[in-house]
Amino acid sequence: MTLRGTALELRDVGVRFGSLDAVDGVSLSVHAGEVVGLIGPNGAGKTVTFNVVTGLQPATRGTVLLGGRDVTRVPAHERTAMGLARTFQVVQLFAGMTVLENLMVAAHRFTSAGVVTDALRLPGRKRALDAARERATAVLAFLELSHLADVEASLLPVGQARLVELARALCLKPTVLLLDEPASGLDPAETADFVGLLAEVRATLGCAMLLVEHDMGVVMPLCDHVVVMNFGKVLAAGTPEQVRLDPEVRTAYLGVPA
Repeated sequence: MTLRGTALELRDVGVRFGSLDAVDGVSLSVHAGEVVGLIGPNGAGKTVTFNVVTGLQPATRGTVLLGGRDVTRVPAHERTAMGLARTFQVVQLFAGMTVLENLMVAAHRFTSAGVVTDALRLPGRKRALDAARERATAVLAFLELSHLADVEASLLPVGQARLVELARALCLKPTVLLLDEPASGLDPAETADFVGLLAEVRATLGCAMLLVEHDMGVVMPLCDHVVVMNFGKVLAAGTPEQVRLDPEVRTAYLGVPA
C-alpha cells in the first residue's frame, strides 16, 4: 500500500508511577490509511500508552504528534476536535438513548451551534440538530446498521454494541481511530465480520488506525505493522509475519524459550 503523511507519532514516550516505569521510551508512528497493532502480554503498558495518545494520561517524558502537531500537553477534548477518536475495551454507550441519539451526540461536535444556541433554542439549534442527524444517519447506512437506529443502546448485544460504538467514533470524522480490544466479547464469526468491516472503513475513509488487541485473528489479517510491548518497552516491531516469527515475542507470550 502507498503510505501518505504521518497521522500519529510517539517519540520516546515514558510514563512513571512512583518508581515504576509503566511506559519506557516507546516510539511508534501510524501513517494515514495504515493499521498498526499494539500487542503484548497483560501489564505490558499498552493501555497506558493508549491513554497517553488520547490525553487521558500525561506523559512523564516524550512527545505525541497528531498530524505533525505536538499535542503532548493538549487536553483530550481538543485532540478529539483535531481528528482523534477511540473505542473502549468495555463498550461505553449512553444508556437510555437510542442508537441514533448516541451517534448524534458525537456528530453534533461538528455543527456550528454552541452551548448558548442550544440553551436559548435559537434557529441555529434546529439546523445543528438536523446536520447531526444527517451525519449519524449516513454513518449508520455506511455500516449497514440503519435498522438499529431507534433501538435503545442498552438493549444491544455485545456484537451490535461494538458496531454502534465504532459508528459513534466515525461520526467524529477521525483522521486517527484508536481501537481498544475491538474483538473483546465477540464470537469467531462476529470477529471475522468486524475485521472485514474495519478493512472496509480503512479503504473507504482512509483514516489511520492504532489498535490494542490480544486476538491474533484480528491483528494478523488487518495490520500493516505491529508493535510488541513488554514491561513498558518496545520488544519488537515489524510486519505481522516478522513479529509472529520473532523468538523474543514468542517467549514473552508463552513464558518459555521459543
